[in-house]
Amino acid sequence: MKFQHFSGLIPAPFTPINATGSLNFSLIKDYYEMLLRNDIRAAFICGTTGEGPSLTISERKVLAEAWVDAAKGNKDFKIMTVVGGTSMADCKELALHAKQIGLYGVSLLSPYYYKPSSVEVIAACCKEVAAVVPDMPFYFYHIPVMTGVNFPMIELLKLVHNQIPNFAGIKYSHEDHMDLLSCIHFENSQYDILWGRDENLLSGMAMGVKAAIGSTYNYIAPLYLQLIEAFNHGDLQKARDLQRASVEIIRLLGTYGGIPTGKAFMKLLGMDCGSCRLPMIDLTIEQMVAFNNKTALTAFETYKMK
Repeated sequence: MKFQHFSGLIPAPFTPINATGSLNFSLIKDYYEMLLRNDIRAAFICGTTGEGPSLTISERKVLAEAWVDAAKGNKDFKIMTVVGGTSMADCKELALHAKQIGLYGVSLLSPYYYKPSSVEVIAACCKEVAAVVPDMPFYFYHIPVMTGVNFPMIELLKLVHNQIPNFAGIKYSHEDHMDLLSCIHFENSQYDILWGRDENLLSGMAMGVKAAIGSTYNYIAPLYLQLIEAFNHGDLQKARDLQRASVEIIRLLGTYGGIPTGKAFMKLLGMDCGSCRLPMIDLTIEQMVAFNNKTALTAFETYKMK
């Protein structure tokens, strides 16, 4: 079974959360329309940026439904959801729900409590979940820094090739460029390898990456779109300069703490995605002031979303 490969940017949206801790579904329509204004035609929901592991099964279902409703009638906008977790039964339930509401595809995150002991076990997990949605593109989500599960993905591709008909590819969020290159070119580039490191997009493209999923594509997509254009036209100096500008912005994520800082960037766009779920901690007032001051020293204002 062959599926069309993605190209360009795929934001991993933040999940809007009210002050009471409940999900703010009313913001999803505006969020979707902002992505469209900035030439984005896909979304990867309920992943790391979307705090998927901190959401309940029912919340993840209703969130997916809200995105489907927002993009209603736009068949060109593809929505994928992460169905991974610690229970294979929950993963299959979420995958079936994704099929029922008309999502484009699903992505399985490795179990991260009882960790797979080998790549063969990962392949078995993929086979079990993919089998309940045989007509949908199925992706494995490789992010060892979060799951603690790290096996060469080229070995996974070898195991699933011709064994899981709807295995479409891998969301590759790891820095092993040797493995990445092997995956990209496996079986005449049959599988869709989606790069998951915004700060290294240029190096991923040099390896052959055609599409990328990331959090900063939610608020500075114009920067990366120009980077891609510069790379495709052979203007490597401009591409390097743009990648360096993105790195300066991304350094703030590390300074104040990943996803909460990402939501602070969204507030600067007028898109208030609210708080984060514990165990993540929101920025303090003092941190927010310092963050705003440091943001002014980066290229954020130049490349922020419209």
